[in-house]
Amino acid sequence: MSGIKQIALLPGDGIGPEVAAAAVTVLDAVVPGRLAYTEHLFGGISIDAHGVAMTDATLEACRTADAVLLAAVGGPKWDTTDPDRPRPEQGLLGLRKGLGLFANLRPVRAIEALVDASPLREERIAGTDLLVVRELTGGIYFGEKRRTAEFASDLCEYSVAEVERIARTAFRAARRKVTSVDKANVLETSRLWREVVVRVHAEEFPDVTLEHLLVDNAAMQLVANPADFDVIVTENLFGDILSDEAAMITGSIGMLPSASLGNPDGPGLFEPVHGSAPDIAGRGIANPLAMFLSAALMLRHAFDWESEATSVESAVDRALENGLRTRDLGGTATTAEATEAVLSHLS
Repeated sequence: MSGIKQIALLPGDGIGPEVAAAAVTVLDAVVPGRLAYTEHLFGGISIDAHGVAMTDATLEACRTADAVLLAAVGGPKWDTTDPDRPRPEQGLLGLRKGLGLFANLRPVRAIEALVDASPLREERIAGTDLLVVRELTGGIYFGEKRRTAEFASDLCEYSVAEVERIARTAFRAARRKVTSVDKANVLETSRLWREVVVRVHAEEFPDVTLEHLLVDNAAMQLVANPADFDVIVTENLFGDILSDEAAMITGSIGMLPSASLGNPDGPGLFEPVHGSAPDIAGRGIANPLAMFLSAALMLRHAFDWESEATSVESAVDRALENGLRTRDLGGTATTAEATEAVLSHLS
């Protein structure tokens, strides 16, 4: 790809604006003059301004951009159990649906410099380098919802086509093995999921090893034997939970990036996995590293700028090797100091 790429920047809530600004600084250093940004209200701040978490204008701006870079949304201010009141997360779900982003990719690796920050023993996490592929637009999050004073329900639905496309994404990403996670001993959606994954494997990817785990066992194995995994593919709810669990292998959810992809001709969404951390917002102490790594995924997946993406990732690794530690990693570095440390290692 050539020319200046248009980025829809969604700083969001809490620490979002702080880490988004830091990411722009890093991107402008690694690809100077090659990205242009338009900033839009999204999440809780959009609710305050417009009454909805995402306006039609913001969605249209994201649709016409080359990529979408999102920081964080949500916070106690907007928490509610009232189904008629807007929540920041509705913007995120609407953005995924509106852009057709059906595959969420969350890479998780054990960073040697951070093994002491993980709650797991070094020998348990050594060599871990896995990818969680989460189906993003189906399942219980998007099923019909009903609520009365005495009753509530959320419908979980999956079609054959939805399972086929996420299975293909996982098999294409695999280096050696795909672990398909379901609850086929209980759920009909999981039984369909397993049948479709088995068929896609046999017909299209027979050279990749396929194994199946029930979600409760997968949760245990992620802690007991994380290095055994290569690619994990699973449905929306299970993937949401398992990928956050896997984040602790790195020592902090503040280290985990993600990419949400769909139509190859449309924009992808790139965002850190962490939340908005309103308790530390405005104090200049947020960890921006997951935001930097999400920006690297944008360079790689949206624009095929592999060397530039690797440059950002290597700079993060070298900064950590040289002792960079933000507060969530047991240190004292501020957001600005973390940014300067990464900038100093860009090549």
